[in-house]
Amino acid sequence: MSKQSSIISTNELDIGFPPKGRKSATVVASDINVALQGGQVVCLLGPNGSGKSTLIRTLAGLHYPLDGEVLLNGKQLNKFGVKTIAQKVSTVLTDRITIGNISVYELVAFGRSPYTGWFGSLNKKDEEIVEWAIASAGIEQFVDRDVLHLSDGERQKVMIARALAQDTSAVLLDEPTAHLDLPNRVEIIRLLRKLAHHTKKGILLSTHELDLALKAADTLWLISRDGKVITGTPEDLVLDGTFEAVFEKDSFDFDRSTGSFTLHNPDKEPIYLTGDAVPVFWTRRALEREGYEVVEKNGTSLKVEAHSKQETFLWKIISEKEEHSYSSIKDLLGALRKN
Repeated sequence: MSKQSSIISTNELDIGFPPKGRKSATVVASDINVALQGGQVVCLLGPNGSGKSTLIRTLAGLHYPLDGEVLLNGKQLNKFGVKTIAQKVSTVLTDRITIGNISVYELVAFGRSPYTGWFGSLNKKDEEIVEWAIASAGIEQFVDRDVLHLSDGERQKVMIARALAQDTSAVLLDEPTAHLDLPNRVEIIRLLRKLAHHTKKGILLSTHELDLALKAADTLWLISRDGKVITGTPEDLVLDGTFEAVFEKDSFDFDRSTGSFTLHNPDKEPIYLTGDAVPVFWTRRALEREGYEVVEKNGTSLKVEAHSKQETFLWKIISEKEEHSYSSIKDLLGALRKN
């Protein structure tokens, strides 16, 4: 799709912080050319300090570009008034809610303020949109509670509902899964995917959840350490090495075959691992955690077989002289430690 058909796009955009005192402007990323399309979930990834939050705020009109331009529906963002932008782009930032004595329903209803004004009353259409936003975010069970009495996961869903109540074509979220436990992180990502694909909204979220981003994103925007933004389908960026290069560190390596990072460098002998897919996947993780190099071709002095039958699993250690069977990974590892 062309940039003219995008909800939000950029043209040679530089982001960062303007000059302060005698100091010159601080550029954190430059020459950014990206486009957010309707019906897509885009995950914005990058090392700490790479400019993810700054890019989100710049696209939302909350930060001025240092150079280049941000386009909203093909027109320069700075040509629109604040009210018009709020009718087209909603933003969920990481700022915590500190106000009290306001119900969940009332906070979600504030999403209609670009249309009603801050103190305007809701008409029937506004009320229907608020109810839809509440139902879409799955927060019906606590709409009457004070927002300060919510858990982090509940509060995040409420903020997403408020953004939905704005009824915008683009939703920008800065770290929406921060401070949430795993079930809530997965639930938020599922919710955003459902909303993008069912409502055709363009959803952009920055995140540190690399594993979830690889599984959930239709497109990735990667900010590299040198301030460049590379875009593409997650699988393509993994296969061509771009994803690995952006997050390259001495302390871990990215395994393209499993889509995960390995935390431990192998310091023990290689093991040939074979068997059924599910137990092999989890056995590989355990062996690598123990420091073994897991290889896919025979020819090693140690071989491990991992098999499954219905809900039963069986492991074998096969060496040149003997063979032993085990009923759990714990027992398997225990035997290897004794070798």
